[in-house]
Amino acid sequence: MRPKNRYIILVAGMVAQFCAGTIYMWSVFRQPVAAYLNWELSAATLTSSIMLPVYVLGIIFGGNAQDRLGPRKAMIGGSILIGGGMIGTSFVTSGAPWLVYITYGIIGSFGVGTVYMSSIASVQKWFPDRRGFASGMIVSAFGLSLVVFAPLANSMLGSLGVPATFRIFGTSFLVVCIICALIIQNPPAEFLPKGYTPKQTVTEKRQYSPKEMFKTKQYYLLVGSMLFTLPAYFILNPVFLSLGADRGLSEALAITGVSLTGISSASARLLVAWASDKTGLKTAMITIMVIMLVASLAMTIAGGVLFLVCIILISFVFGGASGLYAAMTAESFGTKYGGMNLGLVMLGYALAALIFPLISNRLAASGSYSASFVLAAATCVIAIVLTIFLKDPCKSISKD
Repeated sequence: MRPKNRYIILVAGMVAQFCAGTIYMWSVFRQPVAAYLNWELSAATLTSSIMLPVYVLGIIFGGNAQDRLGPRKAMIGGSILIGGGMIGTSFVTSGAPWLVYITYGIIGSFGVGTVYMSSIASVQKWFPDRRGFASGMIVSAFGLSLVVFAPLANSMLGSLGVPATFRIFGTSFLVVCIICALIIQNPPAEFLPKGYTPKQTVTEKRQYSPKEMFKTKQYYLLVGSMLFTLPAYFILNPVFLSLGADRGLSEALAITGVSLTGISSASARLLVAWASDKTGLKTAMITIMVIMLVASLAMTIAGGVLFLVCIILISFVFGGASGLYAAMTAESFGTKYGGMNLGLVMLGYALAALIFPLISNRLAASGSYSASFVLAAATCVIAIVLTIFLKDPCKSISKD
């Protein structure tokens, strides 16, 4: 088989990710949907709590499906779930508003995880020479989705209403993602980019199955470092607007801050992963952890412009971690089972999102989040230590 141009594969993956990322515009949809369905806002807010663990389950499923069936079939299935979930949401009525949990929170989010993982796993196999660049490009498209589509969705909700907005988005993404899925395929087993001579890394020495990966220390160090790098983002995210007001931001400046965090996260997904091709993955990971540590400590006292700078830095690290952990997983355990393996590494992401907001709510019962961000800074220290003990992917990890 003659390999396709790998940059066409990359672009198709980016377009699919760009569409898939819109499922996470619930902050835009939440209030209009609650008003349309005569639903309590607090109940509508629970949709986002359902989405994250389902998204991670979709990632694990998508990785396994990609490894077993190939990216095309996995992506088509995920695309149907994304489009079907959004279209299904358009038919929910005020008689049973909780159905949004199923259509948007479960069906749509599971599809997002499937498309996310099946496309990124395939693209990584086409770029063994520039894995950080490829990972960064594709996850930056996922992050950029919110920046581009959020204002469009806000406008459509006002002019067309809730049902029409969901139907237009759902139908459009269904069609576009399936077209992208038909383009994407894995390279031949012997594929190497022209002029590229692979280094003798673990990827060439051994392709780890999930079962084999579980037997290595490297896996638990990766999950742990991700778990302890991200708490500041998950502590901040649910309370950004209210905390911003307490720290001296006007409503207009707070809204601007939301856009800036989206841009920061999206750009970091590309820039940090690209830089890791030059500096090495461990160096890049420790660098973003130090940034998160400093920003978390500053958040204990930050107000006004400094508060904006801190949340931009925290969002930058969150975005950068997406590309770095995808590349580190592939470099450490190979690409044959890369989809499933990365999904299992991202359990650290899910645990951070579930655990630390709960802890923060208790620490901030008095209204002050200083203790929460001190905790986030402390977890960054743990993450740095764990990362130091990560083995260089150029060395065998088979004896762990």
